[in-house]
Order: sequence, then C-alpha cells, then structure tokens
Amino acid sequence: MMIDNLPYRQVGTEDLRPGGLLCVADHASNYVPEDIELGIDRALLTDHIALDIGVEGIADRLARRHAIPAHIATVSRLVCDMHRREDEPAVVPTKSDGYLIAGNIGADIEARLDRFHRPYHNALADLLALAKPKMLIALHSFTPSMKTSDEERPWEVALLYNKDDRAAKHAIRLFGEQGLSVGDNQPYSGKQLNATMDRHAETSGIPYCTVEIRQDQIDTPAGQARWAVMLADIMGRVALEV
Repeated sequence: MMIDNLPYRQVGTEDLRPGGLLCVADHASNYVPEDIELGIDRALLTDHIALDIGVEGIADRLARRHAIPAHIATVSRLVCDMHRREDEPAVVPTKSDGYLIAGNIGADIEARLDRFHRPYHNALADLLALAKPKMLIALHSFTPSMKTSDEERPWEVALLYNKDDRAAKHAIRLFGEQGLSVGDNQPYSGKQLNATMDRHAETSGIPYCTVEIRQDQIDTPAGQARWAVMLADIMGRVALEV
C-alpha cells in the first residue's frame, strides 16, 4: 500500500554510504488505490500481470539484512508502470498477457503520470544524487509461462542490458558458476525494455544489473531469503569488477 500517498517507499536509506550498491524495484506492489477501478477480476491482482512476484521480499531483505538500500514501488504496474517511458502506451496499460484492463481505457494518462510516475522517478533521482552508488540493481521477476505464448522459459535468472553491459557480463558468469541456467537479455531484451535503467543509469554512466528471476524461484519467503543472500554476494563481487 501507499504510505503518505507516495508511490514508493525507501528502505535502508537512513545512513547512506556513498559508493555502495542500491536496489530499485519498479514492479514490487500490486496495490490499487480505492479511487481507481481497473475493471478486472480482483484475483488477477495476485498474478504476474499486476506485479513482479517475490521481488518486494527480496528488496526488503537486501535493505534490512544486507545493507543495500532499496527504492520500492508501492502501486501496481496496472495502475501506472514505472518501468515504461512517459510516452509509451503501456505506461497505463489497457491489456496485459491477453487480459483486457478495461478501466484504463480512456484513463487520464497525464493525471496518472503526475500522481505516480513522476514522483517515483523524481525521488529515485534525488536518492541517487545523495547515494552516489557504485552500481544499481534493478530487480524484476518473470513468469515461467505466458498465457499468450508457448515460448519456453528455462532460465532461473537472467540479466538485461541496453548499451552498457559491463556489470551484466560479470553477473552472467557468476550466476553460471552457481550452476544456474542464466539468460542473456532473456526472456526480454534490455534493448527494448530498460526504461528505468536507461533513464537513471545509462545516461549517467552508472553501472547496473537488471536482474530477472523466474518467479517459481522466489514465490516463498524461503526462496526470497535464499536469493537475497545470493544477490548480495554476487552483486557485491560484480561491483568490485566494474
């Protein structure tokens, strides 16, 4: 849920140490404000179309147990997708994985941007200016299968990147050394889907890892704890090399 009507919350930012790691979770929440009607079955709010399952638990653990501060979205991607540019139609989606989001048809896009998207990204920019991080971790998860596709998704974890692949290449190698099946710009390509890191990392020259974890790996507290430990270790090692 939103606290003080903010579309984000920040964890572990009280004693920032410049030059460390910082985590960003654009799709961590499935919260829909009471005054917004999406026109979908409420059961879909626990589905991958509403949030990146498992991500919030990992981001919280990274911040509270591993000293990696986190900037976490507190509103569903179906209300306003923080991981889209303002000019993209999907910033307020009218469909997702075959489902019609009827309540978003004809929505006031500018009002949604003013209420959710702009405050979220302005606060992230302010946090980055204070933290001066050595590297960013953009945390996402992907569903093992899509309703609208027969594509196989065998990867347990994947790294996405656009032009700057410095950190991603190290992370791909290190995850592989853990015996994991690792995707390289899979199941999505960071050449097309990298809006937050394009805006806050690539334009500023900050190294980053956009990490996609398959949701069946992190849909329980135990899985989230396991991955938080692994991410803290591997991302720390990557940061030493970039």
